[in-house]
Amino acid sequence: MRTRIYILLFFSINFSAAVSQEVTVKAVFDTSRIYIGDQINYTVTVDQPSGLSLDIATHKDTLLKNIEILSGPVTDTLSLDANRLRITKRYLITSFDSGFYEVPPTYAELASETGLKRFYSDYSLLEVMRVRIAPSDTTANIYDIVGPYKAPLTAGEVLPWLLFAVLAATLVWVIIRLMRRFRKVKHGYEPVIVKDPAHVIAFRSLEKLKEEKLWQKGEVKKYYSRLTEILRQYLEDRYGVYSLEMTTSETLEELLKTGFRKDDNFQILKTILNGSDLVKFARYKPDPSENDLHFENAWQFVDLTKLNEEIKEELKEEIDGNSIKEKKQ
Repeated sequence: MRTRIYILLFFSINFSAAVSQEVTVKAVFDTSRIYIGDQINYTVTVDQPSGLSLDIATHKDTLLKNIEILSGPVTDTLSLDANRLRITKRYLITSFDSGFYEVPPTYAELASETGLKRFYSDYSLLEVMRVRIAPSDTTANIYDIVGPYKAPLTAGEVLPWLLFAVLAATLVWVIIRLMRRFRKVKHGYEPVIVKDPAHVIAFRSLEKLKEEKLWQKGEVKKYYSRLTEILRQYLEDRYGVYSLEMTTSETLEELLKTGFRKDDNFQILKTILNGSDLVKFARYKPDPSENDLHFENAWQFVDLTKLNEEIKEELKEEIDGNSIKEKKQ
């Protein structure tokens, strides 16, 4: 009996050692240095025997603080030979904060009767650099050492404008009060104008944007401005998030406060808004396929988050009920 136990232990140890030698995990960036706002791939590669079933760790939102995931992972499987497989997971990442970053090892794990075994990669290093404004030869060129300096505002400069704003607001309030007092009151029933549903307005605007063919004419920045404006107006009409006056991060935070879940639809919206910011503010030039993909994602986001028929019927009944009450009065 003891002999059998020793034999089983011997083979399990040898099997574990053999698997460890046959499984390799690598995690690398396309390059170890980028400038702020650049986009590169972070690729996880697992070489393994074809008979193993490994669970590869998946990253969401960020790899590390200040290293954001824009999209992915995109998974690909390649057969190296009859007994070996190579599985890759590719993420598109960026960073807007300079510095040196050391991404912890990622892993693939194997579950067996004897327990859970993990195979780790090495650390991945990335340097995010600022753009150097000064030329290499400072004696041969004329350049600005620093940007123009803005002097801070003083109380004496702000106070006249503040008083003017208060006076203007008071004047507007008085005019509105007088208009309400002296205008003729119309008795009887006034029809309630029902606004089109938020998704109908959004789809109509998206169709018009598609017909304008802005990015095909080279007006890429205008195309993304219109696309995000349509989505932000939809968020205001659908969820009450006044996104037109907010940044991307503020919009996403306010949307979550409405009870919106951090699901695939949230990631679709985040990808569109972040991609548009890169085009509008970081001078990123997307491929034609990216332009079409952002449009399709915008259409899909509206379609998947529109009000269902039951809620629309309840709203219609509520509006009709209010209209009847006003008519009786």
